[in-house]
Amino acid sequence: MRLDSLAGRVAVVTGASSGIGRVLALRLAEGGARVALVARRAEALAEVAAAIEARGGVACSVVCDVGDRAAVEAAVARVEAKLGPVELLVNNAGVGGHRPFLRWDVADVEAVMRVNYLGAVYWTKAVLPGMVARGEGWLVFVASVAGHLPSPDESAYVASKFAMVGLSEVLSMELEGSGVHVLQVCPGVIRTPFFDAEALARMPAAARRQMREPEGLADAVLRALARGRHRVTYPAPLAAAYAIRQLLPRFFRWGTKKAALPKDAGAGSPADRT
Repeated sequence: MRLDSLAGRVAVVTGASSGIGRVLALRLAEGGARVALVARRAEALAEVAAAIEARGGVACSVVCDVGDRAAVEAAVARVEAKLGPVELLVNNAGVGGHRPFLRWDVADVEAVMRVNYLGAVYWTKAVLPGMVARGEGWLVFVASVAGHLPSPDESAYVASKFAMVGLSEVLSMELEGSGVHVLQVCPGVIRTPFFDAEALARMPAAARRQMREPEGLADAVLRALARGRHRVTYPAPLAAAYAIRQLLPRFFRWGTKKAALPKDAGAGSPADRT
């Protein structure tokens, strides 16, 4: 289902305080959507809201830990009381880390899954019944190329994104004909605070060369919504690797290890959440 116009739509963007979420929120507001900005950092959210309002847009900030189900349900109630029923949900909030599985603490693995996957589950469960009842809505899952292509040094993050990809694909089929459209977004390496100096130092040279700006991704997402697409990979050529993995699994494994396995398999630290 195509999203022909954003004007007057109520949109929620999780992880809106920085990076991809911030840029998407600004783009949605520029299109006329009334945007609820969701993240943990109140000051950063206030800055994004001020930027939207300075351009004549409408925004409200909702401080919420998406990994807390009760907090999400309360946040949805606040958003709908202020802006109205949610028509477009962008599940973008995420956390990652860059280190081998043996160096991950189980509690940190659980935290990544709780934010990246269960956070999307909580928000979707809270707003989807209303969308179905109204016969219209859009769900956007900002997953990752890593949700299709395993990458060494990213075990917890990759597992959470594989889960998100699976959820979005099942929902896309289950909701067909309901008026609710599902878009899966699979970015490659995007230049955001998600990749701090330590992560960049550990990143293979091939991945650094492929890094793109979040503005290009945001434009690709809006085009995909307008065209009624179910998946967008950015940059688009990365999608060829999906077929290579399926058709030439041994070659894919060799190439991935060669290009992506860090020279230093030492400890890294989880990235900051948005």
